[in-house]
Amino acid sequence: MRSLPLPLALAARLTPVAVLACAGWALSSGPEATTAAEGKAPRETGTRSASAPSTTAVPQTYTAAPAPCAALPEPTITSLVPGARTAGKEIPSTDSSVRRTCSWNALKGYDYRWLDVSFEIGDSDEEAERQYEERQAEKSGGGPVPGLGDAAYSVVNLTTEDGQETREGVVLVRAANALVTVTYNGSDFESKSAPATDEINKGAIKAAKAAVAALEESGTS
Repeated sequence: MRSLPLPLALAARLTPVAVLACAGWALSSGPEATTAAEGKAPRETGTRSASAPSTTAVPQTYTAAPAPCAALPEPTITSLVPGARTAGKEIPSTDSSVRRTCSWNALKGYDYRWLDVSFEIGDSDEEAERQYEERQAEKSGGGPVPGLGDAAYSVVNLTTEDGQETREGVVLVRAANALVTVTYNGSDFESKSAPATDEINKGAIKAAKAAVAALEESGTS
């Protein structure tokens, strides 16, 4: 079989890099007030109210990111990334308790496929919702995915470099205080074309559904 070199932009993608994004905030409440009557002792009352702020923790549905390389069933991996090792490769993270990503990629013949699955745990539902809306706003031309998590959005884009087309689909899902991001793309190095939009979009959604199911299972264990 004759070999065909990868374009530089796609060859560079064979070394995945994880970008971490962690968000937090500090909560404070309750101004302290004191009163005193000049020359008189303060009046005693039957009850006293505490001036210390509340420190009640916000409940979290998910407290840790599940193992991303175990999130997808093997048949799903082999159908989306033919020729890839089903074990995948987890990308190093500085805090694997809140963000974990796994990648699969393979070149079979002249067909190249790449798949990323990422889990990110937020401090609260509100924080995850804010992150979801910000990231959705960065991507245009997509649409909602009904029945997936609390909210889901998918978008597919086509890029061309040195005459080689690559089509990439991204699915972003919010489930309670967690975000799930799936990136799936492909190229045909013989025809220089890219897979059809429908193929990439359906493949990304398929992987996202499996990833969300794994997240939900981790939250009940």
